[in-house]
Amino acid sequence: MSIEVLVPTLPESVADATLITWHKKAGDTVNKNDNLVDLETDKVVLEVTAPDSGILSQILKQDGAIVTSGEVLAVLESLGAGGVTATGAAVAGQSGTESAASNTALSPSVRRLLQENTLDPAAITGTGKSGRLTKTDVLEHLGKQAQPQTQVQAAPAPADSKPAAVVEPSPVLVASGNTEHRPEQRVAMTRLRAKVAERLLQAQQNAAMLTTFNEVNMQNVIDLRNQYKTRFEQKHNVKLGFMSFFVKASIEALKKFPAINASIDGSDIIYHGYYDLGIAVSTPRGLIVPVLHDVDQLDFAGIEKTIADFGEKARAGTLSYDDLKGGTFTITNGGVFGSMLSTPILNPPQCAILGMHAIKERAVVENGQIVIRPIMYLALSYDHRLVDGREAVQFLVTIKECLESPAHLLLNI
Repeated sequence: MSIEVLVPTLPESVADATLITWHKKAGDTVNKNDNLVDLETDKVVLEVTAPDSGILSQILKQDGAIVTSGEVLAVLESLGAGGVTATGAAVAGQSGTESAASNTALSPSVRRLLQENTLDPAAITGTGKSGRLTKTDVLEHLGKQAQPQTQVQAAPAPADSKPAAVVEPSPVLVASGNTEHRPEQRVAMTRLRAKVAERLLQAQQNAAMLTTFNEVNMQNVIDLRNQYKTRFEQKHNVKLGFMSFFVKASIEALKKFPAINASIDGSDIIYHGYYDLGIAVSTPRGLIVPVLHDVDQLDFAGIEKTIADFGEKARAGTLSYDDLKGGTFTITNGGVFGSMLSTPILNPPQCAILGMHAIKERAVVENGQIVIRPIMYLALSYDHRLVDGREAVQFLVTIKECLESPAHLLLNI
């Protein structure tokens, strides 16, 4: 029996997808739920799995094709009742690289690199969680392979250099024997990168964007975290980080200043009666913003578990559309990359975004005395069409007060 392999239904906001890589070829025997092909949209990478066990008889769409919901990608011939045993034998006889890649928890981008360069994942040391292979691991392995072909050695980065907020691995370039030749490679922009560029440009062109700054003394939060982090992790099986404090503080501030939780739709203002916070996450594919829905109903443990789950999904490339849709306010943490101060760009149609930065010990004056305290700079970018400067400043001051006196968050005062 012939079975059509179709493009899954795409959300209304996504018009089409790009076919990235086939993991099987025509004539291959596949098991039910084997990943056949990866499709990239402007938000996530979708895995299209085999609807049944059988033989992949025809591939109708090739790598790079633009496809829409319901289009036929391939034709699968079902093996029927006796197909399980035959399929198992066929799969066992596949090449070591393909078998290892399909049996290892690899992201679509990693699988694509392995197949394009005919690499054995077992020969590469993974640095991800539980030894999982990451895209950076594969690129570094390729770089080591290419190193004997070039006499060019990169100079070490300056000690005070700052990593970029979003790190996207560069293509591996191999220098020729001609020392005057400077290698370069032109690569197509990914759908995600193109969408990020479009939205950032849209934010700058369509909003009256302004940024206000403040600083917060993190001493009390650090002391509270150090005092209870071990018991917290033992009870909730998740680490107590700083982000949950900032999420809680942001919720308190958003309740006091509802305009910052609102958005503009044409000539109307939409005031949201719920709190869906986006947490910006850097991945090898680019910047993505998974959303914590109804975050005001979560406790500290719930926030930390959700953020940790998003981080795992982002690194594995398994975030769903539901994880990314919506959002009324966004928090981005450039401090994890060493950023001291920045002006975050709005995430349309939201009208504000909070930027966190690195915590550094600084000399401050308290009660007439100079003391050393761990200080973080905060930045709030906002749409001045909807949010007045007074509201933005007071919003940031509210966050500062909540963090410098964590009892505000714990006692809801």
